Amino acid sequence: MFEAAARHGSFTRAAAELGMTQAAVSYQVKVLEDRVGMPLFRRRARGVCLTAEGARLAERSGEAMEILRQAFAEARRDSQETLVISVLATFATHVLAPALGRFQIEHPEITTRVEVDHRLADLLTGEASVAIRAGQGKWPGLMADHLMRSRFTPMVSPEFERRHGPFRKPQDLLKVPRLDADDPCWALWFEAAGVPPPPVGARGSSWLGAQILDAQAALAGHGACLLTPLYFRSALERGDLIQPFDLVAEEDLSLWLVYPERRRNAPAVRAFRAWLLAEMRALGGDVVRQAAGA
Repeated sequence: MFEAAARHGSFTRAAAELGMTQAAVSYQVKVLEDRVGMPLFRRRARGVCLTAEGARLAERSGEAMEILRQAFAEARRDSQETLVISVLATFATHVLAPALGRFQIEHPEITTRVEVDHRLADLLTGEASVAIRAGQGKWPGLMADHLMRSRFTPMVSPEFERRHGPFRKPQDLLKVPRLDADDPCWALWFEAAGVPPPPVGARGSSWLGAQILDAQAALAGHGACLLTPLYFRSALERGDLIQPFDLVAEEDLSLWLVYPERRRNAPAVRAFRAWLLAEMRALGGDVVRQAAGA
């Protein structure tokens, strides 16, 4: 109100801009002058003009209003921007892709683009808006929301079990082809099962390097592989894959939703964060809020 009156040099024009009466603007200015303890305007027959004190206050209030205008403009741009999601292949296939349509229905004003890449996108320079990363949850300048722990267990196809099974004890898996056999997670799983792990390189050196590829190879009957049950729940329910043992091991890594700390309140980022955390809870993920920065 004061800023509008100072800008127009008229209580009447300020009232018209603000949708108020001239008397209401005049009264509010008087209240402000009483609070400041000095006159801010000189009243004249045709309009008003600022006193020296009023001019100083007007300069500062104008700067403040400009900051607010810029903030609202940025918020509007953010709400209309393309939300670029950098994500790991298996998470994209088994979690994000089946559910992202629901996010679009809830937020039609936000355009999304999914980029599947094992390379870490530079979020601080704007290569992506948000990312799904594996790690400890601490990246300089980024906020991190915990999505799920890295858990894994052996799985095989029914055809593979018919040829090589039955698998009655964990040691049985040492006798059959295993995909990504040199993956350290195999040693972790065998150790959790109380079985001395085989030496590295004991059964070939093939390396697919992604659960989605391991799963495809396992479905084709090429070997036992380590998979995250949460990702492959549907395949297990259909019987396309079999989990021979109840034991599920963990490594000291988790999946995180990360985004620049300075953009944590951007409407698109905030909306996607709330939606994804809710999706992970519905899937049975162990979502825990944890922020990390520099």
